[in-house]
Amino acid sequence: MSLPCVRRCSRHLTAGLQVCGYATVSKPSRPEEKNSSGPVFQYVGQHRKPSHKVFVWGFSFTGALGIPSFVVPDSGRKKPRKYQLTPYRLETAEQISSAACGYGFTLMASRTKDVIKLWGMGLNKDSQLGFQRTQHSRLQSYDFVLEPSPVALPLVQPQQTRVLQVACGRAHSLVLTDEEGVFSMGNNAYGQCGRRIVEDEVYSGSHIIHRIQGFDSRVVQVSCGQDHSLFLTETGKVFSCGWGADGQTGLGHHRVSSSPEQVGGDLCGVEVKQISTYGDCSLAVSSDGQLYGWGNSEYLQLAAVTETTQVRRRSGERGAGETGDTALIVRLFQINSPRHLPLTSCGKVVQAACGGTQVAVLNDRGEVFVWGYGILGKGPALSESSTPEMIPSRLFGRSEFNPSVAVTRIRCGLNHFAAVTDGGELFVWGKNVRGCLGIGKRDDQFFPWRVTVPGQVVDVACGVDHMVALVKSLL
Repeated sequence: MSLPCVRRCSRHLTAGLQVCGYATVSKPSRPEEKNSSGPVFQYVGQHRKPSHKVFVWGFSFTGALGIPSFVVPDSGRKKPRKYQLTPYRLETAEQISSAACGYGFTLMASRTKDVIKLWGMGLNKDSQLGFQRTQHSRLQSYDFVLEPSPVALPLVQPQQTRVLQVACGRAHSLVLTDEEGVFSMGNNAYGQCGRRIVEDEVYSGSHIIHRIQGFDSRVVQVSCGQDHSLFLTETGKVFSCGWGADGQTGLGHHRVSSSPEQVGGDLCGVEVKQISTYGDCSLAVSSDGQLYGWGNSEYLQLAAVTETTQVRRRSGERGAGETGDTALIVRLFQINSPRHLPLTSCGKVVQAACGGTQVAVLNDRGEVFVWGYGILGKGPALSESSTPEMIPSRLFGRSEFNPSVAVTRIRCGLNHFAAVTDGGELFVWGKNVRGCLGIGKRDDQFFPWRVTVPGQVVDVACGVDHMVALVKSLL
C-alpha cells in the first residue's frame, strides 16, 4: 500500500459511521371464545400478505440510522442515543427494495415509479446524499441529514424509470436505474464518480449528480470501494474508475481513472455474474463459478496468486523490472489486473463479499468460506488465513432436524460479515464497531450469531459501524 493511501485510510477511517434498531416479539391475537374442544387461538397472518419493513442499528450520531431523536432528543426522548445495539424499525413511506451503507451515511431506494424513489440519511459533507438543505428544519443541513430525505435524480422520464440498486463508498454514491443508466454523486477527487476531476472542487453543498456513460451495454450491478467504483454490464463485462494506487480498479496501472474503462487481465473473455468491493480489494464471480480478484492483498485476500511472489521475496530473489524493496512490496501486496483465484476446495462459487481485510464466498450448496485477516467466524484462534476456511453449516442453523438450511446471501462491511439463510434468518460476526452487529452488546463476535429481527430478512447492507436490513413481516 502506497504512503498516500496509508494516510488516506487512517484519516478517513476515523470519520464516523452508522445505523440502529431493537427487536420486538410477535404475539398471538386475543383467544376466541371457548368451545367444547377448548380455546381456539387466531394468529395474525393466516390471510394477510407480508409487509415490507426496514430495520437499522449501530452508530447513530452521524444520522445514518435516520432516527432524529437519537441525535437531537425531542420531548419524548430526554437523552441522545449514541449506539443502537439491536434492530430498530425505521418508518418509511415506500417499500424499500435496495439499501447501501457508506462511511457514516445510508442510501435507500424503492422500485416505485413515483417521482420520489431515493432517500438518504447521515453524513453529507461531500454531497454523497445529493444536495440537501432545509432552512426551516433543524434536522437537515449541508453536512448532516438526520432523517430519510428525498434525493432528486435528474431523470428524463421520472415516472417511467425505476431505481434498481444503490451502492455507497467512503464519500460517494452510485444509483443504478433500469432505463437511464447509472448516476453518481459525492466526492470525485479520484474520479470515483466517473467524471472529470476538477482541481479544488468544493463538494459540500454540491448540486452535481452525474450520469455516467461509456459502457458497451446496460449496467446491471454497481459496487463502491473506498474511493473507486465497479460496474457490471449485462454482457458480463466489468468496468471501473477511481483511485487505483493499490490496483483496485484492475486496469493494469496504479493511477486514478476519471471515466469507466473495461477491466481486462484474466477476465478477458469471461462472463461475470457478480462483483464485490468495499475497501481497496475487488472480486468478481464468473457464470461458471470461478473467482477473480485484484487490488490490495496486504491482508492475504488474494494470497492464492501472491504466494509465489512471497516465496521469491523470502529467498531474496528479485522479479523482472524490480529495482528495490519498494518494488518488491508493491508486487507482494498489490495486483493491478484481475487474476483467477484457484479455490479448489470451495466448489462452484455463486457469490463473493469483500470487506476491508477479509473475504467470503458462498457456493451453490449454501456453504460459506472465509479468509484474510480479522475475525473470520471460526473462533478467536483463527485471525488470519491465506486459504478458504469453511464455516460449519451448523453455525447457520443446519441440524438433523433442519438438514436443508442453506445460506443464500453473504455481505461484508469494513470489518464484519453478514449471512442470510433460505429461511430468512440473519447471522453476523466480526468486529462489533460501535454496535454495528445488532446483537444487543458491543463485544466482538467470533462465531456467526443470529440477529433477532421480527420477520424474514430479505437482504442486508453492511457499513463501517451500522447496518440496514430489509425484512418481510406478517406483523
